[in-house]
Order: sequence, then structure tokens, then C-alpha cells
Amino acid sequence: MNTFSNAFRAEVVRMARKELKPEIQGMRKALTSHRSEIAALKRDVKALTSQLKAAQRQVKTPAKAAVEEEAPARKSGRKWVFKPEALAAKRAELGLTAKEMGKLLQAGHLSVYRWETGKAYPRAAQLLRIREVLDLGKRKALALLAEAQ
Repeated sequence: MNTFSNAFRAEVVRMARKELKPEIQGMRKALTSHRSEIAALKRDVKALTSQLKAAQRQVKTPAKAAVEEEAPARKSGRKWVFKPEALAAKRAELGLTAKEMGKLLQAGHLSVYRWETGKAYPRAAQLLRIREVLDLGKRKALALLAEAQ
């Protein structure tokens, strides 16, 4: 009896495979075409992303120059340029933590750290605040911090 049931089961499986083969073939073809379409779309997204980054770099460069031109000239008549070392030195001079300096600049402490290390460049609005803070004395900075809390 066991041999009969095994033979019967094998025959049912063979017939089921035979019946399903055309449907599976169609699904395989569709799957292959979908995968190739997905790969093409990924390539397109990658190309567009690189084009966007290139365009943003082109836009940022003139923007930085414009911000430097807009910033009022110092007493010596030169344009003000952001220097990460100056921000770090001022923070050390004031004895502030990056978090406290961030409160003064209305920015996060990680942003302050990135600006000081030169890993990031502040936006135009931040540049104005940085310039104002660089001109502050210790008493004024501590008073502003006390007001912020």
C-alpha cells in the first residue's frame, strides 16, 4: 500500500507541475523584466542625484561669495570671511561649551563642532550670528546665555 501511495503522490505532483508550468514561465518572464526595469530606474536615480549634487555645488559657490560681499566691511575695509579657528578660539576665550555656544548662535552643538572643525560651512543667517558672537565680550555673552535659559 505504501508503494501505491508514493507512486500516486509522485504522479499528482508531476501533473500539478505540468499544469502550472505555463503560468510560472509567464511570471518568470515578468519578474525578469521587472528586475531589469528596476535596475534601469536605479541607474537613472543615481545619474540624477549626481547631476543635482553638481548643480548644488555650482549654486553654493556663488552664494558664499555673495554672503561675503553682503557682510559689512570691518574697520580695515576688508570683507569678513568665516574662519573655523576664530570660532573655536572665541568659544575657548569665553569658556563656553559647544552646547552653550549653540544656544548663543541659535544652532545645535553638533553644528558648532562641525563649523569649528571645518567639516561644515554655516549658512548665511548663521554667518551673521557668528559674526555678532565673535564681537561679543565675555560678560555680554554670559548675559545673553542667562536670558536664553
